[in-house]
Amino acid sequence: MTPKAETRLFIDIPLLKGASVSLDQGQAHYLRSVLRLQIGAKLILFNGQDGEWTAEISDLGKKNGSAQVIEQLRGQEFSPDVWLLFAPLKKTATDLVFQKATELGVSAIKPVITKHSNTERMKLERAQAIVIEAAEQCERLDVPEVQNPSKLEDILAEWPEDRHLFVCAEAGPANAVEKVFVAHQGKKAAILIGPEGGFAVSELEFLSNQPFISMVGLGPRVLRAETAVLSALSCWQAFCGDWQSRPPHRE
Repeated sequence: MTPKAETRLFIDIPLLKGASVSLDQGQAHYLRSVLRLQIGAKLILFNGQDGEWTAEISDLGKKNGSAQVIEQLRGQEFSPDVWLLFAPLKKTATDLVFQKATELGVSAIKPVITKHSNTERMKLERAQAIVIEAAEQCERLDVPEVQNPSKLEDILAEWPEDRHLFVCAEAGPANAVEKVFVAHQGKKAAILIGPEGGFAVSELEFLSNQPFISMVGLGPRVLRAETAVLSALSCWQAFCGDWQSRPPHRE
């Protein structure tokens, strides 16, 4: 009986039956030195475009490796089209947001700079590595797009007309999350979470006057920014996303 492959890797290479694909130095090191795998071991590969495939390690050196693609396990599926906009937090909290937002199925993550943002710095390469690792572990077939931080006003100035933005406001008038989400079910969506210090009054006034924005409340308690991210995305997935319709795909 062929042993079940447990190791799952994202590779930015086309996948098709019989193809030989390259593994970079970091992947080769992880497979060889961390997991102690050898030539002949089975892998699961995905690239965000061609579905999910089994593969067998054919070479594993110190600088790189390779694997032979065997068969497709799943055809390509894409996560629900919801963006996350959030103000960068302290390093550990920001890392947590990237990881959990990926697990919760966002299609894009767009850090925004607001008047009360704690920091404007973010290492894009680190963020991309975090979302790739999270996608590998949670078995999604795509990887969210990650952008460098941009000013809130710049993002809103180029906002697409066909996407509704839900702003999770800690102050001011806001409607219950279920009511607002369900009213826009089936539409392209984005969720905006403010900084630890909250939005400035002028920002809240501007946001509340935009026709493509709905102000959403997340309950009676004051949530940390990273908690608000998880809460809002979980609610959106439950009411408008794929939690209701997608069963587990493996036995």
